[in-house]
Amino acid sequence: MPTITAQLSLPPHFRANDFFAFHLRDQQNIAEIVEGNLLHKGILWEGSSAQLVIAIGECNATISLDIDDQKAIPCEQKVVELGKHMLGLQQDIEKFEVQYLSHPVIGQLISHQRGLRIYQSASAFEALVWAIIGQQISVTAAIAIRRRFIQATGSVHSSGIWCFPDAQHVSAVDDDTLRKTGFSMGKIVAIRALCDAILNKQIDLSARIDHHNAQELTDQLIRLKGIGPWTVSYALLRGFNYLDGSLHGDVAVRRNLQPLLGIEIQPTAKETEKWLEAFSPWRALVAAHLWRSQSAAGY
Repeated sequence: MPTITAQLSLPPHFRANDFFAFHLRDQQNIAEIVEGNLLHKGILWEGSSAQLVIAIGECNATISLDIDDQKAIPCEQKVVELGKHMLGLQQDIEKFEVQYLSHPVIGQLISHQRGLRIYQSASAFEALVWAIIGQQISVTAAIAIRRRFIQATGSVHSSGIWCFPDAQHVSAVDDDTLRKTGFSMGKIVAIRALCDAILNKQIDLSARIDHHNAQELTDQLIRLKGIGPWTVSYALLRGFNYLDGSLHGDVAVRRNLQPLLGIEIQPTAKETEKWLEAFSPWRALVAAHLWRSQSAAGY
C-alpha cells in the first residue's frame, strides 16, 4: 500500500501527554490507538481508508500515512499540513502567552499550563460531527455514541483500525441506523443538514478560517437546523484552529471560572461571555485553559 513519512519540528513546551490524552478518550480504541509515544488513527484520505501514525519525540514528530488504495499517491506536503493541523502547530500560542503570562487573573493559570494548544480533529467534518454528538449530553455518553456512529458509517483500514467517515459515507446510511447509534431525532436532522450542505457545495469546510471569514462560515452553519452557537464555536476551535470562538455556554468553562475568580456562585453564561470578551482574539484558548485546569482529556 502507498506509504509516506515526514518529520516536523516541535516547539518548546509541547504537551505530548495532553495530545495523547485527547485521543485516549475512548477506551475501546476502535478509531484511535495510543501506544507509548505513538498515535494510530483511522482516516479517509481522498475517499480511501488510511491509517495515520504520529510518533512524538523530544523535539520532533514523525508522521506516517498508509493508504489502502494502491493507486493513491499521497502528496508529502499535504501529509505535513495534516500533521501540523492535528498537533496544533498552526496556532500562535507563544504570542498569547507573552501577552497574558503576567495577567493578574489568568497569568498563573497559563504559567502552570505553558504550551497548551488545541489539538485538532483530523478534519473539520469530524470536529463538527463530534460537536453535534456532544450537544447537551455527558462526554461519556458522547464517546459511546461516536464509537457506534463510526462503526455504523465508517470503513475499516487493512490494519483493522476504523476510519472516521466523510459526508458521503454518512449520507449513505438511513435514519434508523443513526438512531441505533444513539442519535436523537434533532441530531439526525442536524447531521443530515450538514452533509447535504457539504455535498451540494453550499459550505466549504476546506477553507482556512481566520478573523476575516469566521463570521461567514458561522452564519452558514447556524442556518442549518439543529446547529447553534456552541456547536459552531466548538467546531471552529477543534477543526479550524480558530481560537476566538466564545464558549461561554459551556458548563465546564463556567464551573472552572468560578474558583479562578474566587466567587461564591457559578457565573451565568451571560456573565462568562462578558468576561471572555476581554481576551479576544483568544477567547476559546482561554476557555481551553479553564477546561485543562480540570482534565487533560476534557479540552
